[in-house]
Amino acid sequence: MNATFKNSKVLVIDQNKERAQITQAALENIHYKSVVVTNLEDIPNPGSAKNNYLAVMLGKVSAAPQLESLLKIGRPGASRVPFLMMPDSTDDPTLVNQLDPQRAWSMHSPAESPELASLLERAEKCDRRQSMAKRFTPTGRSKRISRVRELIEQVAPHNSTVLITGESGTGKEVVARSIHENSSRADMPFVPINCGAIPAELLESELFGHEKGSFTGALNSRKGRFEMAEGGTLFLDEIGDMSVTMQVKLLRVLQERCYERVGGTKTRQCNVRVLAATHCCLEEAIEKKEFRLDLFYRLNVFPIEMPPLRKRKMDLPELVTNLMSRQENDGRCSLRLTSDAMRTLGSYAWPGNIRELSNLVERLTIQNSDGMIDTCDLPSKYRNHCVDTTDDELLDENTQVSSETQLPGEGLDLREHLSNVEKKLISQALRASNGTVASAARLLNLGRTTLVEKLRKYDLSGSSVVASKN
Repeated sequence: MNATFKNSKVLVIDQNKERAQITQAALENIHYKSVVVTNLEDIPNPGSAKNNYLAVMLGKVSAAPQLESLLKIGRPGASRVPFLMMPDSTDDPTLVNQLDPQRAWSMHSPAESPELASLLERAEKCDRRQSMAKRFTPTGRSKRISRVRELIEQVAPHNSTVLITGESGTGKEVVARSIHENSSRADMPFVPINCGAIPAELLESELFGHEKGSFTGALNSRKGRFEMAEGGTLFLDEIGDMSVTMQVKLLRVLQERCYERVGGTKTRQCNVRVLAATHCCLEEAIEKKEFRLDLFYRLNVFPIEMPPLRKRKMDLPELVTNLMSRQENDGRCSLRLTSDAMRTLGSYAWPGNIRELSNLVERLTIQNSDGMIDTCDLPSKYRNHCVDTTDDELLDENTQVSSETQLPGEGLDLREHLSNVEKKLISQALRASNGTVASAARLLNLGRTTLVEKLRKYDLSGSSVVASKN
C-alpha cells in the first residue's frame, strides 16, 4: 500500500532502540518515511516549518524537560498531528493526561503492518481535512472577518441550518465550504446548487431527482442534489431567487426530512445538512410576499453575514497575497504589489467585492511577466476610481456627529443629547437605504423590530426622511 497523500513523514520517538529500529522497518515496508529519535534531547524543534509530520509514534518516553516540546509538535498554522501510542507510552499517566484524547490513538506492536497502515490512513484523512479546512477559511485579520471565523467555529460541529447573507462576490460559498470542512460531515459530499441559475420548472427535478418517464425528456431516472448530498452538506446558493412554489416543497423537506422524486411515489429519508445563502434582503422579500416567513425562520437558525470588501479594507494586502499565491500554484508568474499600488486599491470602492479582486489579480498575472506591480500597471478603472457615495455620505455625516461629542463648558442634558445623536444616525441610515427599514436596520446592526420601535419613539418614517432629503 502506498501513501496516497503527499505528506508521508512520520516521527518515531522511542527510548527502546531495538523497537525503534523495528518501527522504522515497518514504516518503510508500507512506504512511509521516518525520522527516528531515541534520545529525548534530539526531539526536533516543533516550530520549524520542515517538521511537517503526518503522525508521531510514541514508544517508551520517560518524564523529561523535552516532554513539553514533544507535546507541541505539529504543523505551523494547522491542527496538531495525531499521536500513535505504543503500549509503553499508554502506561505513562503523565504523558497521556497531557494529550488531547481526540488525537491520541492506541496501537499494538508496530511490527503489525496492517494495523499501522490503517492508523496512518486515518492520519492522512485528518491531514487532508485540515488542509481543506484551512484552504476554505475566510482570509483576513479585520474584526469583521475574525467574527465570521468565530461563528464558523461555533456552528460547524452542529447540524444546524445556517443562512449566509452578504453582497454578491463576498465569499459566501467559502463560508459554506468552511463550515462543511470543519464539521463531522467533512468526509461526505458537499453539493452546491445555485437556485437562481436554474429555471423554476426544472429546479424541483434538480433538487429531488426524477423517475424515468415523469416528464418529456426524462429518459432515465436521475438523482437529485438532496440524494447526492446524503450524509453530507447541501448548499443552496441564492435561495432568495427560489419561487414561492418551490419554497413550500423545500420547507417540507426541512421539517419532515423526507421527499419524493418527481414522478415517484417512494418516500426517501433525508440526512443532509442544509446551508443557504443570499445577496437579497429576505426581510424585504417577505414584505413583498416573495419569500415565505416560515421558510425564513427555518433557514435563519444561525445567521452569518459576510461583510463587503469596502468594510474590511485592512484585509486587502493579505487577500492579494493569497490570490497571487493561488495564481503561482496554477503556473502563472510571481508578482507583488508596491505600497503605492496597494494604497490605490485601498481607496477603491470594490462593488464586485472579492470576486472582482480575484479577477483583477488574475488579469495582472496574465498581463505582466514578473516583478512588482505599481500604480501605473493597474487598469485605469482602479486608478481613476469612484468612491462609494453611500459609505462616504455616512462617513462624512458620522464625522460631523463625532464633533458633537465635545462637552460644552456649561454642560448638557446627556439623555437628550444621545437621543439627538441616535435620531440623526437613524435618519442617515434611512436616507442611505432609500427609506427601506430592513436595509437601514442592517446598516445600524439592529433588528428590524428594534428599529421600528425607535422610529415610533422619534416619530420618523422612511418615506418622510427620504422626502426631506429631496
